[in-house]
Amino acid sequence: MDEPFDVFLWANEVDEIKNNVSAELFLFNKNYTPYKIKYSDKLTGAVKSMFMQEAVHYIIEEADKGLECREYEKADGEDKVIYRTSLSKVGRAETLIHLIENEYKDIDYFSEDEYEFKKVKGILAKFTYPGGDDGTKTFYIAKLLPASSALKGATSWEINGESFEPFSAQIAIKMPEDNQVAIVDGNIIVFNQAKFENLFQYDYKSQVIAEAKAKELTEKYKLSFAEGLTLDALLQDKKPILKKVQAMDISEEMPQDKLLDYADEMQLELMTDDDGSIIIMDDKDLTMFVNLLNEDYYVSPVNGRRYEIKSKKLLGEPEGEPPRG
Repeated sequence: MDEPFDVFLWANEVDEIKNNVSAELFLFNKNYTPYKIKYSDKLTGAVKSMFMQEAVHYIIEEADKGLECREYEKADGEDKVIYRTSLSKVGRAETLIHLIENEYKDIDYFSEDEYEFKKVKGILAKFTYPGGDDGTKTFYIAKLLPASSALKGATSWEINGESFEPFSAQIAIKMPEDNQVAIVDGNIIVFNQAKFENLFQYDYKSQVIAEAKAKELTEKYKLSFAEGLTLDALLQDKKPILKKVQAMDISEEMPQDKLLDYADEMQLELMTDDDGSIIIMDDKDLTMFVNLLNEDYYVSPVNGRRYEIKSKKLLGEPEGEPPRG
């Protein structure tokens, strides 16, 4: 087995070469599309300090006070603990890093006129320094950028000496000072669990549930997915559907042939391939499939119209009739 990543060794290594590190900044939006963004030479020291040195110094200084690094999947909100997980487990983070490392030339520069800061999710600092097999080593520091961190020039004033002046910038950003997330050699180091989960929309417990339910569904039903899609990934992205599936006893749900008959009866376009597998092209197909399993469609006996039931409440037996079953 490979040796586990040593975050303390990494922090000491970076601290030794901190003067030879170069930094590049990226913004990324809520769809995890990265954008290049330049910064003034006057901010070089601040970029290194707020992103790299704060994280590295925290690890080094707190190590002497009992700081531990544990597996994120066993996180329990302990004090004096940072967490580690694999980049490959956190799909959005992995995609973001892949785009930066492999499709750099296609990444646009950010401009407020074209992309709007209100759609920005976070900021990522990429640090590079000499070393490694290819001559360089790289690591990333990511931070959440809430909408409240931005001040727009059109509605803001600045104080200059003893007077108010028009705000001179299009937007000003209050950069987060706390340590949140580092990404190093295929590892994610979590300093702030809540902000990490918000930053990459990652919830380990939901992921475990999604994987378990996806396994049950694929064992009972023949499903065919669009290229690049998986059932557990779709369930993780659609929390209301995951919650509905979580409440089901999959083993008791209707078999596939009855499900397809039910879809035909409701005149729903639940497609199948030549093998008879139900085709799931996107989250809309998944929603239809799960709603059919949950019997969330019905035809009114009064007007013959078809309805989707948003919530169901079990009623008691009508008076004067014996209980069924």
